Amino acid sequence: MKILVTGGGGFIGSNFLHLLVPRYPDHFFINVDKLTYAANLFSLKDIEALPNYTFAQLDIADPQAVLAVFDRYAPELVVHFAAESHVDRSILGPADFIQTNIVGTFNLLEACRATWQPPARGLFHHVSTDEVYGSLGDTGLFTEETKYDPSSPYSASKAASDHLVRAYHKTFDLPVKITNCSNNYGPRQFPEKLIPLMMLNALEGKPLPIYGQGRNVRDWLYVEDHCEAIWTVIERGREGETYNIGGKSEKTNLDVVQTICRVLAEETGRPVAEFEKLITFVPDRPGHDLRYAIDTSRIAGELGWTPKESFHTGLRKTVQWYLHNQQWVEQVRTGEYRRWLVANYSDRVRLGRGGEIHFATEKV
Repeated sequence: MKILVTGGGGFIGSNFLHLLVPRYPDHFFINVDKLTYAANLFSLKDIEALPNYTFAQLDIADPQAVLAVFDRYAPELVVHFAAESHVDRSILGPADFIQTNIVGTFNLLEACRATWQPPARGLFHHVSTDEVYGSLGDTGLFTEETKYDPSSPYSASKAASDHLVRAYHKTFDLPVKITNCSNNYGPRQFPEKLIPLMMLNALEGKPLPIYGQGRNVRDWLYVEDHCEAIWTVIERGREGETYNIGGKSEKTNLDVVQTICRVLAEETGRPVAEFEKLITFVPDRPGHDLRYAIDTSRIAGELGWTPKESFHTGLRKTVQWYLHNQQWVEQVRTGEYRRWLVANYSDRVRLGRGGEIHFATEKV
């Protein structure tokens, strides 16, 4: 089978390819990626020479480029990871999110529709997020029937792409499946996201910025568990169906950062207090959802998938990977690397390149 993977230079996409390209030598994987700031071909160096893998640089928002790669390879499966995904960036600059997440998805769906003319039939697997559902209170779980209520330009763009995928299935009988996942973490994650940002800042003695009082809750999913779940849905899930994927690991942001400090201390032999003293509370971001939590009963009941890693085992593996892959860290750091987080948009409080806090009167 010829498998087109969009966004394979990014965090989840690169882990998906690392997992499956060696496992399935009879499948041919075509990785297409625009190579934005968060993508990194260095993440794929271990598989780039394998005969069942190739890479093409293209922007999925360019319809002609998308059609050209479909014409060349005629993929039978599309696994669509490519997306602008950082909420803070979507608040400062929503335009890229509309182009990539909505227009890009539309272009891929159109290419699939043109390529899979009867009797040819493929599968479009759309990778989405639990953020499309909005925010939960102190109790309850997101199910596949939860009403969409996105809070940020990022989640709104992903909600729009979900609706497009479902519409193409209903209107054009395009074979699709959708998965909505909780917060991913693990190896090869660009260090603007919470866990790698905190790890690298802590190791360098830089502030560990936490929004508000750190009470926002997320469900944490180890990236390899997520990739296995996606492949399970591709192989055995029902066509036209949505499956929620979660790690069964609800944690407040403060809990996450404190746990990172403890694991770093254990892995490096440095005092935990050395890391914990760096915790810094910064003003909350606009529209910050309180809590996400996933009901995984559908994928567990129908397909038998459950996560293998607890938050503690997955986090330890993640910390160990970053500590043992300093070449990757340095390669990311010296590229278009920005370790930043917007704390209060009205007052323009930010973290600079080195993790330091800047205010409105200072240049970042």
